[in-house]
Amino acid sequence: MKKIIVRFTAVLLAGLTLLMPSSVFANSGPFIPPLNTITQIASTVPANGDINPYGVAVIQRSVGTLVKGDVLVSNFNNSANLQGTGTTIVEVTPGGKVSLFATITPKDLPGPCPGGVGLTTALVVLREGWVIVGSLPTSDGTSATAQAGCLIVLNPKGKVVETISGSPINGPWDMTAVEKDDFTVLFVSNVLNGTVAASPNETDHGSVARIVLFLDDKDAPRVVARTVIGSGFGERTDPAALVIGPTGVSLGKDGTLFVADTLANRITAIPNALFRMKSAGTGKVVTSGGALNGPLGLALAPDGDILAANAGDGNLVEITSSGKQVAVKMIDTTGAGAGTLFGLSLTPNGKGVYFVNDGVNTLNLLH
Repeated sequence: MKKIIVRFTAVLLAGLTLLMPSSVFANSGPFIPPLNTITQIASTVPANGDINPYGVAVIQRSVGTLVKGDVLVSNFNNSANLQGTGTTIVEVTPGGKVSLFATITPKDLPGPCPGGVGLTTALVVLREGWVIVGSLPTSDGTSATAQAGCLIVLNPKGKVVETISGSPINGPWDMTAVEKDDFTVLFVSNVLNGTVAASPNETDHGSVARIVLFLDDKDAPRVVARTVIGSGFGERTDPAALVIGPTGVSLGKDGTLFVADTLANRITAIPNALFRMKSAGTGKVVTSGGALNGPLGLALAPDGDILAANAGDGNLVEITSSGKQVAVKMIDTTGAGAGTLFGLSLTPNGKGVYFVNDGVNTLNLLH
C-alpha cells in the first residue's frame, strides 16, 4: 500500500495539468450567453417507475454496455415518490433513446452500505468503464430513516462489484472525479454528519472527502487513501428535499476544488485539493448571494468558469474563478418551479450543458 501511495504522489507531481481536459484552459469569455436553446432529450423514468433524476455523467469511452457520448442518469426516488429509495441508472443517447444501465437493490451489494440503496447526484463514469454512484438511503422516504449509505462501484455492464463505505463517507450527495494513469481521485460531498440527530435544526458538520482509488486491468478499484479536505458546511433535514447541505463539487485547473455551499448560498474554494492532508474548513468564499439561489450541481465550463444550478429558481449561474457572476440563464422552462435542478455535465464537444429536471423527470440540453 505504501508503494502505491508513493507512486500516486509521483504521478500527480509529474504533471497536474495532465489531469484536466485541455478545454478547461480556454478563456473566451462567458460561456452560457450564446446558448439559447433548451432541448428535452428524453424522460428518465425507467420501467420500474423510479423518478427524481439527480446525477448526470457523460460516458467517455465505449466499453461493455456503455456507449461513448451517451449520458448516465441516476434516480433518487422510487415510483411511490419516496426519497432515498431510487435504485436505477438509465443510459440516454444524444438522440433520446433510453435504456436501463443498472438496477441496484440491497441484495446486489457485495459489501457494506448502511441503510441500503437510494441513488444520489454523486455519479461518475471513468475512462475504463467503472461507474461509481452515491447512495443516501431511507426506508420510508423521510429524513428520520436516512442512513450513511456508501459509494457503489459498477462494472461497464452495470453489475455491482464493490461498495466503499465507512468514514468519511456519510450521506454522499455529489461527486466529481479526476483520472491519471492507474489512479482516480474522487471528491465527495457528505450531508449526514449529525444531520438527523440535529433535525430540524441546522448543524455545521457537512464535509468534502477525497478518496484515492488504484485501478488495474483485473480488479475493481481499490481505495488507497481517504482524507477529509473540507468541513464545517451547513446541513439540515428538509421535508421537500430530504436533506440540504454541501452539494456540487468541481475541480479547477489549478487544483482548487469549488464547492456549492447550498445553505449558505455561496460557492467556496478549497485550495490544493489534490495534495492537502488536512481540512481547509469551508475554504475561501468565491462568491455569495447575487444571482445565486441555493446552488446545487456544479460544472466547469470550457472557459474555466463555474456553472451553478440554483435550487431556488431554476436558473443557471456562471461565475469566474475570481468570483464575478457574469451570466444568468433560466433553464427550467417547464414551469415546474424551484427545486427541480441537480446534476450538470458538459457535452463532449464543450458546446452545451446536459442537465436534469426532476420536476418533470427529464434529461435536457442547453445549447
